[in-house]
Amino acid sequence: MQSRVGSFGSLEDDKDPLFRTASHSNRPLPLRLLQFFLILLGIGIVFSFLSMYSSRHVHVQSVHPVVQTKIQPCIQEPMNVKGLIKPPFSLLHDMNDTELFWRASFVPMIKDYPFHRTPKIAFMFLTRGPLPMAPLWERFFNGHEKLYSIYIHSLPSYEPDFRPPSVFYGRQIPSQVAEWGMMSMCDAERRLLSNALLDISNEWFVLVSEACIPLQNFSIIHRYISRSRYSFIGAVDEPGPYGRGRYDDQMSPEVNLTNWRKGSQWFEVNRKLAVNMVRDTTYYPKFEQFCRPACYVDEHYFPTMLSIESPHVLANRSLTWVDWSRGGAHPATFGKADITEKFFENIFGSEQCIYNNQLTSLCFLFARKFAPNALETLLEHSSKFFGY
Repeated sequence: MQSRVGSFGSLEDDKDPLFRTASHSNRPLPLRLLQFFLILLGIGIVFSFLSMYSSRHVHVQSVHPVVQTKIQPCIQEPMNVKGLIKPPFSLLHDMNDTELFWRASFVPMIKDYPFHRTPKIAFMFLTRGPLPMAPLWERFFNGHEKLYSIYIHSLPSYEPDFRPPSVFYGRQIPSQVAEWGMMSMCDAERRLLSNALLDISNEWFVLVSEACIPLQNFSIIHRYISRSRYSFIGAVDEPGPYGRGRYDDQMSPEVNLTNWRKGSQWFEVNRKLAVNMVRDTTYYPKFEQFCRPACYVDEHYFPTMLSIESPHVLANRSLTWVDWSRGGAHPATFGKADITEKFFENIFGSEQCIYNNQLTSLCFLFARKFAPNALETLLEHSSKFFGY
């Protein structure tokens, strides 16, 4: 021990004796400092481990709820039948016709519905622009909101001015130009059917024009249509130049002359037939290519197609009364001066027909064509004439 001290003293030979004395008197200090530093180091190591553990534990606890929050929305709204059957909130969409017809052709394979369903009539208005008879229709629909739907196909350039609470407000579907006598007219009708098929509650589909009016109150029309075993579309095998004379041999073998039918453009069909009309890819190309004026495709396409595929469910008549007695390419139009009680008595008693295999005098539920100036008189006497 003394040798080590001597050695230390030799290193300081040139220094002042005072410093040597001081160094000699504080010899125990380095050992205490070393112990102090070792203790601090140990505490630091322990604190570091504790800090790492605490930090890791706090991090896991804080992150865990965030992960749960991100996953939670995925299970907030599980798939259920209500999401599949709910009608579109808006009739506006960006589907083209191919996409729309494909989507509308979905058919459940199980016949019974696993939920309560109130069947509705879809009233499909095919028009160029305004609906001058809208106030009369509003009166007709009043009080029956759960039993009908409305769809309007007009020229794309037309901007409707209906406002709430009109039943026609927001019922415009994405439309395209429809030319009289051309396949684009049938495209418009299929477009109406397809949009209406998107609502699973629509069971019956009635095509009307802006010049049509209802001849009976809503309850009678709903009962008549909903209880019928047949759909109302004319499909007549008519000889002569305006029937079989419009047939083109190039339409065979899909359509033969013996299949060729003619009927009114204004129809009523059930849901099954409506699906058949929008999903057809067999007959459509033939009619598009070979039925052009003077073959008016809207008078032949659906009557022929449905008479081939489902002849047993067709009543083979229209529910819409028209007057062709004046001749020409279009039926007669009636204005204010024509609107009398006798006028409608003649319509109601004009003929007899078959309803569910029984003879009846109630053959027509709608009539056309009526000019806008007839509206005031129709509204004035609607209760007397039609019961609404």
